[in-house]
Amino acid sequence: MGELQDSLERAGAATATRPIPASAGARMRFLVRSEHGSTRAVAQRLQVSQRTVERYVKGTLRHPRPELAARLEREVRKDWQPRVRARARRHAATSGGIVVETRAQFGYTGAPGSSDQDRMRLLTQHLPPHHAERLFAAQAAGAGEDELRQVVAEALRDVYFRDRGRRARSLEEVRFTTIDYIELDF
Repeated sequence: MGELQDSLERAGAATATRPIPASAGARMRFLVRSEHGSTRAVAQRLQVSQRTVERYVKGTLRHPRPELAARLEREVRKDWQPRVRARARRHAATSGGIVVETRAQFGYTGAPGSSDQDRMRLLTQHLPPHHAERLFAAQAAGAGEDELRQVVAEALRDVYFRDRGRRARSLEEVRFTTIDYIELDF
């Protein structure tokens, strides 16, 4: 996954109202339930044997290796409280919007005579709901990292650089050239 996709996943996981299960067995049982009882599917997701999954479910294994523990936690977070995540996304796309915090290098395309030199900027900006809706729709459509970057860059162009139409009207394009970090919150 890319930086924006990871950030969207983290923002969705942050909307959870309860913590994920604490023990490895409870996490494994949760994954088996979310896969409709298929230990084979969970084993494929975690890249372990089906028998290993069964042992965690049964309780004979309790302490996973660090790399398995990290994969287990990551997979549980992906599936944890899907209705809460969906409600948070709906709220962001209809009334709440989304907050983007990034340190990135931005490039510009504008009217002749304007500066198009890339500059590193630290931005924290609230984007209106229609931009959040475009971002979620692009992610749901399977957009790649470059397409998601373009959606966020266009949103920042409209909201930050053009100040919702009050300045820099000749600014045609804003693009991320380098992202140091990006965090989303909704």
